[in-house]
Amino acid sequence: MRTKKKVLAICGSTRQSSSNLSIIKEIKELFSDELDIHIFEGLAEIPHFNPDLDIDSPPRTVTDFRSQLKEAAGILICTPEYAMGVPGTLKNALDWTVSSMEFSHKPVALITASSMGEKGHESLLGTLLVIESDIPESSRLLISFVKTKINKEGKFVDMATLDQVKKVMGSLVSSMSARSNG
Repeated sequence: MRTKKKVLAICGSTRQSSSNLSIIKEIKELFSDELDIHIFEGLAEIPHFNPDLDIDSPPRTVTDFRSQLKEAAGILICTPEYAMGVPGTLKNALDWTVSSMEFSHKPVALITASSMGEKGHESLLGTLLVIESDIPESSRLLISFVKTKINKEGKFVDMATLDQVKKVMGSLVSSMSARSNG
């Protein structure tokens, strides 16, 4: 029996009824035979980034986040766009990884699902590239008008979008396999 690859899924929204969290849960179900997807739940508890606290023993929530990133073979980020940018809690969490380099050469898939999303997607992609994420173009997806693509139960009603999500996840799986074989 083949071991499932561990993926840490990070939702950029802290809302309980977030469309992005629904998408992550749907992906978790769709890929349950192939991937062990763990949803990170501590985003709102990570303190504001402060370089003075980024020392040998940073806050426990930061250490926990970094540890989960290190243990994962790949990372899935699914986020909305807030005010034409990256949600503050998500950007804050990423800032905590700059010096510790958990994203460096780590396979990442980025899905931005929002009303529009272009500016937030572009901004977050820039950050992920600066922190050296392994995020090929095939592992990036912008889902504009997300509320028209999923229903209230979080299931995809737009089959073209579902196909795109499957391709992005396939790309993430390929990147993780290449890394483990390389």
